[in-house]
Amino acid sequence: MPRRSRLRGLVADIVSAFVEHNLLTYAAAIAFQSLIALVPLSLFTLGVLGATGNRELWIDHAAPTIRGRLNSSVYHGIDDSVRRILDNGTAGLIAVAVVLSLWYLTAAMRAVMEALDQIHDVDDDRSWKERIVTAVVLGLVTGGCLFGAFLIVLGGPRGILLGLVRWVAALALVAVVVLLLLRFAPAQRPETSWASLGAGLIVVSWVVASLLFRLWITYVADFKSPIGTLTTLLVLTSYVFVSTCVFLAGAQLDELLRKTRAA
Repeated sequence: MPRRSRLRGLVADIVSAFVEHNLLTYAAAIAFQSLIALVPLSLFTLGVLGATGNRELWIDHAAPTIRGRLNSSVYHGIDDSVRRILDNGTAGLIAVAVVLSLWYLTAAMRAVMEALDQIHDVDDDRSWKERIVTAVVLGLVTGGCLFGAFLIVLGGPRGILLGLVRWVAALALVAVVVLLLLRFAPAQRPETSWASLGAGLIVVSWVVASLLFRLWITYVADFKSPIGTLTTLLVLTSYVFVSTCVFLAGAQLDELLRKTRAA
């Protein structure tokens, strides 16, 4: 079969699987929980920066970047709120942020586990304790890796060469999250190599989506108007949803390829 025909066949099979397994609903649930988790994760990040004396990451890097893109009153309101959090990064604030972050990340992981079980056509016969523990551990690892990637991108070394190393390190953390979820989230662990085609597709597609989102934020988004701000929130929501769909599509691709090899 010609390569182009096989590619069309795979795409058609993935689309059919999305309909059969109701994966768009799972993608929406995962994206929703992930978006909510961004709020306590942001509080946790600011609390840790304040508690560890790294206020300059906001003052020297983040704040100057957004200052020229916001109305003066809006910027000063955000800056004042962030500085208050940085100045009061207490253990209580960090603890509450951790609990809330873990709660929503665990809910997102439960949706991921159910979606991957649908993709692999398996019933989850794990006990409820095992499922909860798996979701909590995966939530912790996912949150930790993504938090580390964020800090590396925001506060890592600058310059062309060091900047490249910074992005490679952040990308490696994202790849770890993808591989761990594909391997340990479903009830039946797939027999696949760590460097699967689906995982590669997920990481590459995430990079492309992230770059497009960054271009939007940098060159298109207008935070000085209400419509521009709302549009950016819509783009952010779409970015998270599309990233989730790409993750499930990559997992489905691996499953289709496994079935093809087994046939």
